[in-house]
Amino acid sequence: MTTTKPLHTFHIPVMGLAFTIDSPIRVAKYGISSVVSIADDELIEKMRAFYSQKFDIPYHEITKKIHDYRAERITSYLNLVDKIVKEKFESFKTELAESKVALENYIAMLPNKSEIKKGLESLMDDGIAFKENIKHYLETNLSPGEIDVNIMTKLDKDNFVKDEQLPVEFNDAHAALRGFANSNLTSSVVLSAGMNPRLFAYFENFSAFFPDFNNNLKKKIILKVSDFRSAMIQGNFLAKKGLWVSEYRIESGLNCGGHAFATDGFLLGPILEEFKQKKDQLVQSAHDLMVKALGQKELYAPETPLDLKITVQGGVGTAEEHNFLIDYYNVDSVGWGTPFLLVPEATSVDAETRELLMNAKEKDLYLSHISPLGVPFNTLRGTTNEMFKQKRIDDNKAGSSCPKRFLALSKEFGAEGICTSSKKYQDVKLRELAEIKDTLSASTFEKMKFNITEKACLCVGLANASYLENDIKITGQSQGVIICPGPNMAYFDKEVSLSKMVQHIYGNATVMMDANRPNLFLKELKMYIDYLMNEISETTADLTASQIKKWNAFKNNMIEGIGYYQTMFSSSHFLEDRIAEIQNQLKSYKAKIVEIKIPELVA
Repeated sequence: MTTTKPLHTFHIPVMGLAFTIDSPIRVAKYGISSVVSIADDELIEKMRAFYSQKFDIPYHEITKKIHDYRAERITSYLNLVDKIVKEKFESFKTELAESKVALENYIAMLPNKSEIKKGLESLMDDGIAFKENIKHYLETNLSPGEIDVNIMTKLDKDNFVKDEQLPVEFNDAHAALRGFANSNLTSSVVLSAGMNPRLFAYFENFSAFFPDFNNNLKKKIILKVSDFRSAMIQGNFLAKKGLWVSEYRIESGLNCGGHAFATDGFLLGPILEEFKQKKDQLVQSAHDLMVKALGQKELYAPETPLDLKITVQGGVGTAEEHNFLIDYYNVDSVGWGTPFLLVPEATSVDAETRELLMNAKEKDLYLSHISPLGVPFNTLRGTTNEMFKQKRIDDNKAGSSCPKRFLALSKEFGAEGICTSSKKYQDVKLRELAEIKDTLSASTFEKMKFNITEKACLCVGLANASYLENDIKITGQSQGVIICPGPNMAYFDKEVSLSKMVQHIYGNATVMMDANRPNLFLKELKMYIDYLMNEISETTADLTASQIKKWNAFKNNMIEGIGYYQTMFSSSHFLEDRIAEIQNQLKSYKAKIVEIKIPELVA
């Protein structure tokens, strides 16, 4: 199987709906891979109109009157991004061949261990043949970064026309997958938020996801996972359909941006160790199942396993951490998300929100319950969305007008679904609460009211940054901007150029000034301790034996994780100048975990 080795050892993961919506147009020419969210076809259509005008490309609007408009919009936008990236990449190669300054600046962005970096540096000394030699070298060795896409598997709302439910292939995630599959891209779809068996089965409809006679995949599957067990289950499920997972993207359960899918106390280090030790098992198991399935379908089956990458993301902030993850755990790439929100050349963020991010401290970044999905959501205090939402609550008009309905997933009031952040839903819930007000204490009433009204319209809030940045008109109810950085944001405090951020990743510059930043493993550990303590203290419903069992397992998993870190830190050279301090912190955290009292069932 022929694959071009990626130029960089990092990638930019998907962020929100808008923040990486056009990142490939901005960064792919440098060989940097990034991920576009394809959840919001309305935003996608507006961005297609914007970039068509910017690059003088003919544009014909795809309205909601067009059959299969969602998939058509996604396909058309991805084809446009592909076209622009290819043109920018060709222009960039010409610029590098004609300007030594441009070439020097580009070389400064490459990984120190890169063979291509060494090759380009040696060609810099060529005299008269410089231009031709460089041109040939670039043609042979350079390729643009991947234009990958993200689908949250849970965002698969049923759709209706005049009360009649459409076939399942018109569900939101199904249509998004079809939009990607029908595009010109040769890249990957990143599936996040767990298993959706119906969606996974839908992949079988597209030949691009099956290997050709040269063992190549035109379209690849990447699974975002939180542990080895879920990787094995999901990978084998797809393999039984003849589908290969080309990459497992491990994400920290809590030390990440956006939705936080906490594990049962399993920590990132031990999880990475398990992938390192059992990668061959993952590969062979999937290969055997895939070959059998392809045989049953009478399709070509590779004799040897296809390439499989392991990557990691969540809370990485220094070159030392980046290199350790690659060298110690043998990962193929490290995702850097949150810090790139301060890089205007890489991400789409409006000026006001970027200013808020620069000034954010640890206390401003918190795990909220604003997501209508009912999953904890990393967010930032002081956003414009918070202000507009609070004003509606104060005016007794709580809730969103819900124009997009991507999160209208609650079936509580009917098959068509409703979003828990919508005014329609919150009005009903607030009326129900008012009816029992006299039976509640004032504090309980206020808490229950807050739990209803804190839900925010993510569909609009996570898209508005692109509209504001690009001067695209925003219609409808004012929602402001929601942004979802990880806790790592607290340690980055200024706008940074793309070149400087990349040099920071590779240890050739520093853009982070906070010397007190905790190591990514310790930061995640502390977050898990706080998470468990908060879970226990906030439980008001009757306790169950399974809940208590889960909390005890959570505790034990963290203690085991600390034991792993104590050994790992003492036997590796990672952060060896701080080893005594780190071991003391681990000891202190262990004592704190041991002290956590798990409630007992009252007989």
